[in-house]
Amino acid sequence: MTAATPVPATAPVAVAAGATTAPAAPTPAATTGSAAASTTTTSTAIASAATTSTDSTTTVTTMTAGATTAAVTATAATTAFTPVEPTRTAGAATGTAASGTVRTGTARTTLAPAAPTPAAAPPTAAAPHTPAVPDSEGQTGPTAALPGLPQALSTRARTLAGAVRRRCADLARIESPSGDAPRLDALAEELAAGFRATGATVQREPGPAGDHLVLEWEGRDESLPHLLVVGHHDTVWPAGILTDWPVTEQDGTLSGPGVVDMKGGLAILEGAFALLADLGQRPHRTVRLVVVSDEEVGSPDGRRLVERQLRDAAAVLGLEPPHPDGRLKTARRGSTRVRLTVTGREAHAGNDAADGVSAVDELVDQLVAVRGLTSLPGTELNAGRISGGSRANVVAGRAEAELGLRFSTTEAQRRTLDNLARLTALRPGARVRTEVLSSRPAWPERSANPLLRHVRSLAAVLGQQLDGAPAGGAGDTNLPGSRGLPTLDGFGAVGGGAHARHEHIRIDQLAPRIALLAALLAVPLPRLRDRSEG
Repeated sequence: MTAATPVPATAPVAVAAGATTAPAAPTPAATTGSAAASTTTTSTAIASAATTSTDSTTTVTTMTAGATTAAVTATAATTAFTPVEPTRTAGAATGTAASGTVRTGTARTTLAPAAPTPAAAPPTAAAPHTPAVPDSEGQTGPTAALPGLPQALSTRARTLAGAVRRRCADLARIESPSGDAPRLDALAEELAAGFRATGATVQREPGPAGDHLVLEWEGRDESLPHLLVVGHHDTVWPAGILTDWPVTEQDGTLSGPGVVDMKGGLAILEGAFALLADLGQRPHRTVRLVVVSDEEVGSPDGRRLVERQLRDAAAVLGLEPPHPDGRLKTARRGSTRVRLTVTGREAHAGNDAADGVSAVDELVDQLVAVRGLTSLPGTELNAGRISGGSRANVVAGRAEAELGLRFSTTEAQRRTLDNLARLTALRPGARVRTEVLSSRPAWPERSANPLLRHVRSLAAVLGQQLDGAPAGGAGDTNLPGSRGLPTLDGFGAVGGGAHARHEHIRIDQLAPRIALLAALLAVPLPRLRDRSEG
């Protein structure tokens, strides 16, 4: 075992596009003093603005990082891909935010070409052609239209993996518990800046417990239905958790609150878009990303944004972590959060106990009854939180419990909720109220899964072995999956320990995930449904 080392704060992934480069002015080293200090509290987005000269093959990209600007001339790639080897110019390092403060940003790492190529240099040779790989039905492999793509993606992903790891660590240092709007909005601003640097347009959607994000990247074929990606930036961890559980790298893993669920997934997607930009490519079709601020409490408000983007979507991908062995998630159980509230009557527990009605006693008996009502096959109950009463010498006038229910089928979900809605008080003078806080329908597994087959084929071309399996947890992919839309989840970071103190991601699995997501974005989708245009 090696000693655990805190990960230094660095930057999101922002790149210069193009496969070959003309001379560029060197980027000044990171400054010190007041200029550097400002990066610890202010988000330093790397803006990328591209203009095309009269020669349609040449694009000039200007990248601005704080007060540093570098102009880069690049020849856009077409079907042959040669990755650019980068150098990293790190901004001023930042430490962990003090407990009780809100981090509004971190310094970023700029990925730029390692050495400019003289203007008179001969053109770069195209990468070797990758033969088309037939799938299980004998169809041509998914990357046949883009020769050289698998090798370029895998090579460049390995180069980007370090920056993505640091980006994940930086995001984890910005605490974002569900319901904490200031902290969630600070992280939303940081995410927006990072994705904007990869070419996204960003829209912030106000929410009662923090802003949501809706982002869009233009595709090469704008006539096709969009690809929808769903994620979230809230976590289950309370503010101040970093005080005794800092983000740490040890034995090939990165651990810390929220690294696997799901800041790792957000960092990987940013890396995938940066990778494509670095190769001079755009996604094959329009890509929309919805990042909600309330997923960990059932997306009571964020659901409307996911639902709005489902219309005409060709497929839906989720950035939740995969199974611990890397398998994707092909189905999910339904879930519902229920609040059970009991009202009694307060009285002095010594002198007038007979005049009181204990809400706590009533709640305990109701929970025993609920346990019996939820014993249907395919149903699980977790009494996650209980509160009530005021003092030991006062008969409790109020008590409540928050219940988490999981369902394998829609029928089990309906029957259980119907039973809970009919609960009545067991004591004269007590009142019982059942309130559904959030609900997600079950996403059943389907025997035919052309989207999984497509992803498996892509993974094979990239030298990866990948499969899928149903998952016990619920998420925002339940909604499209339950409606029969082509849906897969688990494209986030490989690791384990979500919602637990051993939460971690595997660093060696970052590059394969970056390459896989980039390939999914760049390669045409097969026909997934009869009405699909893709």
